[in-house]
Amino acid sequence: MPPTAQDSVVFQGNARTPGAACGSLSIADVELSFWGGINQHTGEVIDRSHPLSGQIIKDTILAIPGGRGSCSGSLVMMELMLNNVGPKALVLERPDSIITLGVLMTEEFFDKSIPIVELGSLDFQRLLTLDDHTIWVDDGRVSNSPLESQKNTTCARNDLETALDLSQWDKDALRGIHGEATRHALRLIIRMAEMMGASELIDVTQCHIDGCFFVGQGTVAFAERLRNLGGRFRVPSTINSISVDMKRWRALGVDVEFGENAERIANALVDMGALKTFTCAPYLLQDTAPRFGDRIAWGESNAVLFANSVIGARTLKIPDGLDTAIALTGRAPNAGVYRDENRLAEVIITLPLITDVDDSFWPVIGFAAGAVAKNRIPVIAGLEGLAPSLDDLKTFGAAFGTSASAPLFHIVGITPEAPTLEAVCPNKQSSRCTETPLTLDMIRSTWDHFSHGLSQRKVELISLGNPHFSVKEIGKFAQLVRNREKHKDVAVIITCGRSHWGLAEQAGYVSELERFGVQFLVDTCWCFVEEPVIPQPVKTILTNSGKYIHYGPGLTGREFCFGSLSMCAEVACTGIHSGERPLWLRNTGSGDSP
Repeated sequence: MPPTAQDSVVFQGNARTPGAACGSLSIADVELSFWGGINQHTGEVIDRSHPLSGQIIKDTILAIPGGRGSCSGSLVMMELMLNNVGPKALVLERPDSIITLGVLMTEEFFDKSIPIVELGSLDFQRLLTLDDHTIWVDDGRVSNSPLESQKNTTCARNDLETALDLSQWDKDALRGIHGEATRHALRLIIRMAEMMGASELIDVTQCHIDGCFFVGQGTVAFAERLRNLGGRFRVPSTINSISVDMKRWRALGVDVEFGENAERIANALVDMGALKTFTCAPYLLQDTAPRFGDRIAWGESNAVLFANSVIGARTLKIPDGLDTAIALTGRAPNAGVYRDENRLAEVIITLPLITDVDDSFWPVIGFAAGAVAKNRIPVIAGLEGLAPSLDDLKTFGAAFGTSASAPLFHIVGITPEAPTLEAVCPNKQSSRCTETPLTLDMIRSTWDHFSHGLSQRKVELISLGNPHFSVKEIGKFAQLVRNREKHKDVAVIITCGRSHWGLAEQAGYVSELERFGVQFLVDTCWCFVEEPVIPQPVKTILTNSGKYIHYGPGLTGREFCFGSLSMCAEVACTGIHSGERPLWLRNTGSGDSP
């Protein structure tokens, strides 16, 4: 029976980090992405679709099932703590590597910590009835009445004991033989490995560093301290999108302090040996993209999903900060989807027959499927008759990663590990692999959520390239607007990596689109673009990204609408978004209205 405010209850959970705290309970039964979901300077929840939207988490006991979305939540967690606007304690329903890492990084490098308790599903549901009441947390216990204080409320950083089966290199690294940066890095990896239930560490062949953008002074200090301690990356490492266009940020009017801090982080990573790739789509890089079966360590949620699902490489959803640590050591926890048994599907998502789709279909289905899957690995059935391009699968994965926390998806007949349903769900009747339909009503609801209503509206900015556009997407947009004139009141901005910008320039697409009026940004992406790059008069932004349509309203404070690439081209010329559903959705089923 759920407790009431008058009942005195004590829930015993798992203390991921020790400590004692007391504060008002702020709780929701919905996962939350810390990046794009919480303002690291104020502590306000800015995910406008979340039940806690608008609440200030400073000094609360924050309780959520776990995180979702971006790998960058660890950096936001660290900044919240360093800015003294974070919660006094975290209560989670299950282990969460991203949020937990943020606390461990702050403890390891800045000597600040808060208690984290993993409560389990039953007690977490019971805790929901105590929202907004005073809650005490102490050594894994959660109560609505005072608990006995513990003398030791922080971890002892100097004496790391572990049951992991460490290699001789690992043992030497912990003794500082390979340098202080490596020693700190391996300590983080070992603590995360213990949380993940790993018994050993494994070698990886490459890393992709997502923790490379400016969140606050803590992110600068973290990168520069590792560099100044002599850190050198042990495996080849690429860099994700950063906060600014490295070559043009001053000309674009970006705040000098912001731009210089962004450069400092990027330069520190390059000094440690990272490649100057600056893209959130490392799978598009011809020289460094992994192959099927490779064990890698990638950050950036959309990149993780593409690598695991579309390529068939193997990576955990590496939190920001842990990616840098793994690059310094070449070692990762042998847990999660590195292991064969953890790559099988946990839920079958079935789709109705839908034909004649356009590119807007894939982010809509990806987001809807992610909302069903949540933290479970899905296999999606019903898309066998379609032939998605790699760009379609990229947008599917980016949207899926926005609404789900799972690091992998399968699509029957399309992704490499799912030639058949049975290949990833060998016993369909078992309790491991339940079946859930993704109905037409759910798909329409997702489109309407993306569109923020079905009304006609004026658009002042078109956002393309989240994740980064490929040369094929740039070429497709060039074809759609060829011999047409851009509306004078509409700005069009495309973000892409240096590599594919160069390919597009060679093909003539860049000069053609610039004549039309398109502005290109490289090195950065829409997750970081703010004023003045987004002109102050802009009120409504149109995007074809299932990721940006979710995060954009909270990040920019603007109104948003959604459409296919061809819709974006049309609006670029007319300035008006019709607000109608696409033909593939209007023509599906019976009795539909636009």
